[in-house]
Amino acid sequence: MDHAYELISGIRQDLTDAADPARAPGQQAYMKSAMPFLGVRMPEVRRLARERVRGERDSAVLLDVAQCLWDDAGFREERYAALAVLGVRTLRGDLSLVPIIEHVVRTGQWWDFTDEVAHRVAELWAGHAPEMSFLVRTWSADDDVWMRRLAIIAQLGRRGALDRALLEEVIVPNLGDCEFFIRKAIGWALRDAARTDPDWVRAFVAAHPLSPLSAREALRRL
Repeated sequence: MDHAYELISGIRQDLTDAADPARAPGQQAYMKSAMPFLGVRMPEVRRLARERVRGERDSAVLLDVAQCLWDDAGFREERYAALAVLGVRTLRGDLSLVPIIEHVVRTGQWWDFTDEVAHRVAELWAGHAPEMSFLVRTWSADDDVWMRRLAIIAQLGRRGALDRALLEEVIVPNLGDCEFFIRKAIGWALRDAARTDPDWVRAFVAAHPLSPLSAREALRRL
């Protein structure tokens, strides 16, 4: 844990050094965040966090770093840094990410956090398809709207490997949800599916009572 603490302290110091107090209020207002910002742009947050942990091959250390940055954050960029750490190559496709992914979504309760960890979920499919299929089905019926959003966008970028039957399974129970972020997620997931199977997406939209927002997003590029 001493090594993890050194990495955490280094990341925090790097973020503090890169802070722009003039930018911070606008970032906070845009994200409707109760947690303040330092004023560091997202690409720079990612670069600083990944540079600091570069060369670290101990998954347990990396998970500790991400967990502590997330749980003890005083500024939103510290949480973004935690998510950047979760995306490093050493952890990519590691099923031990699942508990922290769920923790991030359930405690973060906003689209920026949910959408970022969705990339980590997508990376788990290659080596853990049965486990991920079970998890995504479970998440799609969760009481937490952000867990359901995660389930819907969990296959973004899978292209030819997309499990269309599973995507339909997680979308259909959420079609009646009036929440903007669910309707947007449905459209986004279908639009992504249309990259490789436009006919399936057209047929899906024709066969199901999608909201105007979801349908518009699904068919935007068709």
